Amino acid sequence: MLYARDPVDPGRRRNQNLEDLPAPASQDVTLEAQLCFALYSASNTIDQYYRPLLEAHDLTYAQYIVLMALAEKDNVSITSLANRLGLSKATMTPLLRRLEGRDLLRREMVEGDERQKFIQITLAGRALFEKSCGVTEKVFEKSKLTPEQANTLVALCKRITQD
Repeated sequence: MLYARDPVDPGRRRNQNLEDLPAPASQDVTLEAQLCFALYSASNTIDQYYRPLLEAHDLTYAQYIVLMALAEKDNVSITSLANRLGLSKATMTPLLRRLEGRDLLRREMVEGDERQKFIQITLAGRALFEKSCGVTEKVFEKSKLTPEQANTLVALCKRITQD
């Protein structure tokens, strides 16, 4: 016996025999054929490539991308930075505190609005980011992708994440 959602009232479950279930669609429903699993596996692999390389600079991947974003565009609000990185403000607060504690960035309050803070990369933060830039190239080499494949993959990922 299997419990299924009632199509008329999705909040109500109803008993259903396996024989009553519709036949699977003709598409491949194996794990290896799933886009979500391919992206998940690739993301984990890339993370494994980054981790030891960034540890040599005493950085996590999240810290690294914060420094990268600030090196590109400095003096931004926490909200703007969080949106750009796809992170929640709740995630950003401890992350920024750690980086600020290491003198890699500064959080400045906006005059007249103490709730609003802008983030600025420090000279030490910029120097560490520049010193760690080679990490990205090493990860790219380990990926075994051609530049064209990497560009295509980046474009496809951007397409997926567009609203």
